[in-house]
Amino acid sequence: MDKATLWERLVGQKIDAAGRYSLGSTPYEFDGTVLRARADASETQSQTAEMFGFKWKQRGTFESAQARRFTRDWLTQRYGALAEYPELGPGAVVLDAGCGAGRAAIEYFGASLAQLRYVGCDISTAVDEAAADFKAAGHDSLFIQSDLLRLPIRPGSVDAVFSEGVMHHTDSTREAFMALAQLVRPGGLFMFYVYRKKGPIREFTDDYVRHAVRDMPPQDAWDQMRALTKLGIALGKLDVQIDVPEDVKLLGIKAGKLDIQRFFYWNVLKAFYRPEMTEDEMNHINFDWYAPANAHRHTEAEIREWCAEAGFAIRREIVEDAGITIVAKRAAGGA
Repeated sequence: MDKATLWERLVGQKIDAAGRYSLGSTPYEFDGTVLRARADASETQSQTAEMFGFKWKQRGTFESAQARRFTRDWLTQRYGALAEYPELGPGAVVLDAGCGAGRAAIEYFGASLAQLRYVGCDISTAVDEAAADFKAAGHDSLFIQSDLLRLPIRPGSVDAVFSEGVMHHTDSTREAFMALAQLVRPGGLFMFYVYRKKGPIREFTDDYVRHAVRDMPPQDAWDQMRALTKLGIALGKLDVQIDVPEDVKLLGIKAGKLDIQRFFYWNVLKAFYRPEMTEDEMNHINFDWYAPANAHRHTEAEIREWCAEAGFAIRREIVEDAGITIVAKRAAGGA
């Protein structure tokens, strides 16, 4: 299937010679590389897109061998090996919903990208970073810049949706989930990760910091993260354990021994620390968490309810303090 045929399969009509396409009242333009929506986004979604567009241009903060290995290992631990999913065989159409610079897909799918029909979409200008990298690597791919809730893709036209840590960055995680779920063909997969709700102190701190930086220019927000990142490094270098004698249920604090940095990390504020990473790489991760105005958190019960409502059976569920990873399969007869 050539690119023109795949575009037609996905959008349901040909893109005209001038590169124009319309979905309802939303116009799109194709510049030869990316199909771009020409529509206004909400204030919070625009802010989120601006922050992520900035973040993915900080290439030195996520492209080192150790940063890539960390990403690859974390993805594989949660989603499992690709060999577990025959739905992702040669020729499968995979929609990377919220691709950013494409790093999650590159690390998780790896060499299999040469056999997949990859479609990356993102609301931010990071989609241009992804398109350039995929072209340089020789991967057969298509790219769309659009809000996930208004993608110009026909229902049931993709074999899998991969959405790694993205839907919670829209105006409504549930609406984004339902919009993407309908794009998966009967028998296809929905692979995604969303943030999980945490204890009340951590939730308060997260909202407080996010509100404090949301109106800053991206560079200023990046710079403000620096002190928080240095605090995380200082806590990590202490290499001290705290032994919580029993669960503090009122605050969601669990009993047991924990490194002091991880105690602060899970219960007070996100100040990421990995000794093998540079300060900039850790700052990238903290910025990713605090900078976007849209960053909703959810419970396992919510996610299970959404899957059932959309006609998906959960095949793999990994629940961690940080978030919830799901691999779900759409019923053969659809929802």
